[in-house]
Amino acid sequence: MKIGILTSGGDCPGLNAVIRGAVLKGDKIYGHQFVGFRWGWRGVVEGDFIDLPRHRVRGLSKEGGTILGSSRTNPYEGERGGPENIQRMLDENGIDAIIAIGGEGTLTAARRLADEGLHIVGVPKTIDNDLEATDYSFGFDTAVGIATEAIDRLRTTAESHQRCMVVEVMGRYVGWIALHAGMAGGAHAILIPEQPQSIEQICDWVQQVRDRGRAPVVCVSEGFRLTTMDEAYSHKGLDAFNRPLLGGIAEIIAPMIEERTGIESRATVIGHVQRGGAPSAFDRVLATRLGLAAVDAVDAGQWGTMVSLRGTEVIDVSITDATRRLNTVPPHRYEEAKLLFG
Repeated sequence: MKIGILTSGGDCPGLNAVIRGAVLKGDKIYGHQFVGFRWGWRGVVEGDFIDLPRHRVRGLSKEGGTILGSSRTNPYEGERGGPENIQRMLDENGIDAIIAIGGEGTLTAARRLADEGLHIVGVPKTIDNDLEATDYSFGFDTAVGIATEAIDRLRTTAESHQRCMVVEVMGRYVGWIALHAGMAGGAHAILIPEQPQSIEQICDWVQQVRDRGRAPVVCVSEGFRLTTMDEAYSHKGLDAFNRPLLGGIAEIIAPMIEERTGIESRATVIGHVQRGGAPSAFDRVLATRLGLAAVDAVDAGQWGTMVSLRGTEVIDVSITDATRRLNTVPPHRYEEAKLLFG
């Protein structure tokens, strides 16, 4: 069997480990051949791929980014897009199946193509941890570690100047990164999309910290909105899947805090630093296990499924289940964190 692998959407640490795990097991156990589509779905649409022999993936598990490149291309757009054109390209090149490594947008496209009869198995990749059918996705642990270190560093400069630091992390419409990094870094308030807050409540938490002689640190997810806002803040337009590009809410909140409390406030947007660098040990292991399991699913012909972490076991689930709704932070998890606010 000849299997194509793609990495699509935002890059994250651990992508190369999936590729390595899939190729090594597929070659050693099943005797499969592998190619890698360059630049995500764009490579599938354009028929742009490279061979992936075993020697090409050796030592990749510790490398960040992706050797295949990535993009936010929608495989249904363009003259060569759509299931019929893609299937024709696969047939012409003798490619029997695709392992699609990506997040919500990538896997939604994979689900649609699988429903049209294409042979596709998904692997969950997202630092946001927003796919419902898996307990954790690789990339999340690394992103949380980077965000936590940023909070630790900002705390020292905040204390030196008695400023309020508003730290913005990624996450899109879920608050998992903010929740975990905020708790780990000892933030005095954590603001997530699932729990809109008033600016008055935020300022109250900030003032409580200042009244104790400390410098407040607020960790906010990019998708957070104040109770006076109808939707998450976005000023960067739309991505290829017509989703708003979020970011910048910290720069809205920080001046409001300073105006209402008189506490000098600064906004820091960590941004793509969370996506870069080497994956954590947890993400290297998880990504490798998912790559190994993806090859098993392909060999078994389990099309339209996604490999998933449930507890400590890797299982197969329907891509439809994975993309049906977002994996949001449940209220009880936020209530735990609120005990630490102020």
